[in-house]
Amino acid sequence: METLELRQHLAVAATSLRSCLEQYRAAGIQVLPASATAEVPDAAVPAGTEETGSATDLGQLRQILGDCRRCKLSHGRTHLVFGVGNPHADVMFVGEGPGRDEDLQGEPFVGRAGQLLTDIITKGMKLRREEVYIANVVKCRPPRNRDPEPDEVASCEPFLIRQIELVKPRVIIALGKFAAQTLVRSAAPISRLRGQWHDYHGIRLMPTFHPAYLLRNPGDKGLVWEDIKSVLRELRDTGFETAVT
Repeated sequence: METLELRQHLAVAATSLRSCLEQYRAAGIQVLPASATAEVPDAAVPAGTEETGSATDLGQLRQILGDCRRCKLSHGRTHLVFGVGNPHADVMFVGEGPGRDEDLQGEPFVGRAGQLLTDIITKGMKLRREEVYIANVVKCRPPRNRDPEPDEVASCEPFLIRQIELVKPRVIIALGKFAAQTLVRSAAPISRLRGQWHDYHGIRLMPTFHPAYLLRNPGDKGLVWEDIKSVLRELRDTGFETAVT
């Protein structure tokens, strides 16, 4: 994933440099002094450029993330939501970002949508929630649950990339439009992306509807079940034991 990491690191660096220049401009500085590199504020240090690669497990990665202040989402959060589950899971779910309940509890997918995801895992896939790994594209709740903005993704995605590298799942299930578009690198709507296998640097990736969408559109639960059955067939074909066919 070196090429992808480099691209993400450059995006983060560009965002950080822009932020730094805006701070100088706001202070009335139009030309950077020769010693500017020594005056760059902490907020301008690129997030994840070197640090994520040094983590050898998820615990270390969480320590590196720390009390993250790498983007503006940190200003309004209650808790940072890192990820939860089996650190060596065969199946990894990636959502968009924490909601209200997740922000309050510090764990992904714990509200009504989270309960539906748990039902998909336990009743549909016949797995325990602890057997899979669950994370989000961004680790802090966007205001009013809006979509994360590009600079916020640029700050957070190096940590998601490293989470995927460390877990090494056989299959990633991208939940919802934003997670799918971010991982697949496509602007296509989720209605076109779902149900089709994609490749994420050698890992099979299946986009499907977000559980929150299903709460509003229960008639599409059957489509998600078809996607989950495709995942189970893929897992079975690669030696994963499951009771569902």
